[in-house]
Amino acid sequence: MRRDSIFYKLFQQSPALLFELLTNPPANVDEYRFDSVAVKEPKFEIDGVFLPPENQNPGVVYFAEVQFQKDERLYERVFAESYLYFYRNRDRFSDLQVVIIYPSRSIEQGDIRPYYSQLNSPQVNRIYLDELGDIRQLPLWVALMVLTTVDDEQATEEARYLLARSQQETPQLSNRAIIDMVTTIMVYKFEDKSRIEVEQMLGITLKETRVYREIKEEGREEGREEGREEGREAEACKLIIRLLTRRVGELPQEVRQHVESLELEQLENLGEALLDFQGMADLDAWFDRQSF
Repeated sequence: MRRDSIFYKLFQQSPALLFELLTNPPANVDEYRFDSVAVKEPKFEIDGVFLPPENQNPGVVYFAEVQFQKDERLYERVFAESYLYFYRNRDRFSDLQVVIIYPSRSIEQGDIRPYYSQLNSPQVNRIYLDELGDIRQLPLWVALMVLTTVDDEQATEEARYLLARSQQETPQLSNRAIIDMVTTIMVYKFEDKSRIEVEQMLGITLKETRVYREIKEEGREEGREEGREEGREAEACKLIIRLLTRRVGELPQEVRQHVESLELEQLENLGEALLDFQGMADLDAWFDRQSF
């Protein structure tokens, strides 16, 4: 399950989510901006950086690391990345906080002796999702994070509950974002099922999903006639090709023809998968995994 990309999307949708996990969040959580950065020489990739508002200079910067696999060098890397970035941007920040999110304590690095002082510092926050409490009692966006850790047997029931709860608690636009996030999480959990099958599991329809809405909007803008299957498929194909070009570059003719041969359900699945693509190799790998 590709949890890094899920948490990246969660933090993009709701940067304040990180601060709901902390005991002492800053007073201006709504003003923070989520970003991801690279530190060169040597090059480090930091999962997430929460930058203070520009009018608060210097401000406190928050570094977030989501770790769902055992890594016995995690703390070496996290502290090296964070302090190096802080050092190189010292004039912008007055302080730093490090937040490490685990599914459970069993995933944490075993040998922590070199880092006792840092780990016991108020500047370091270790979050264990399985210790946050009943998923149904948590704030909605925090519950989405916990949903990534729920057993497959329980996941469908909890996902349906969160969808129903979002309809009661959130405005329409936020509700749509939550529908998309729940669907994405469940697609990653059940990789052997298509997105359409997952939507059926959750009791939602194609018309409620993000890719369908984008296709419909594209059709309106270009004056395309809606309502027929072949029309939706043509619009979906145009949108997917445009999105792929932005993600991986200009498509070779044979690749373009391959995309154009996909059915609507396959285009839906590709539309979700391409959000994680970094290059043409990812698209080739996606085609290799499909059974046409």
